[in-house]
Amino acid sequence: LTRQIGVRSKGLRWYEQRFLPRIGPLALYGLLFTIVLMFALQGQAITSNPAQVVRVALPLLLYFVLMWSMAFYLGTRSGLDYERTSALAFTAAGNNFELAIAVCISVWGISSQQALAGVIGPLIEVPVLVSLVYVSLWLKRSFRRDS
Repeated sequence: LTRQIGVRSKGLRWYEQRFLPRIGPLALYGLLFTIVLMFALQGQAITSNPAQVVRVALPLLLYFVLMWSMAFYLGTRSGLDYERTSALAFTAAGNNFELAIAVCISVWGISSQQALAGVIGPLIEVPVLVSLVYVSLWLKRSFRRDS
């Protein structure tokens, strides 16, 4: 919506060079605020029932590693260079937890088990993807060089 209005009223250049850099950080702050608020409301559920957290965390861990590995493998097999292969792998493994959290809150409420699962997602995603950055850098050394 902001893109349509901004481009129509001020032009594409203004939208991409002036508007997006200003509005971009607000999305991050909004996500951080939402996660902090949800942790404040769900903190008791997380600390009193760690088995529930593990039950959500293990499939997510498996998902991130498998998606990244399959995408990296397919990128390599497709003949992509290292930069494109790693971009493909991280794009495939990354998720839209912001959207998932918004849907969970609006459909089931902020104190629901579904919202709890949405909050646990970024807790697993961030360290796993950071670890996969190191795997990707390690694989870069043995990546075939196309001349």
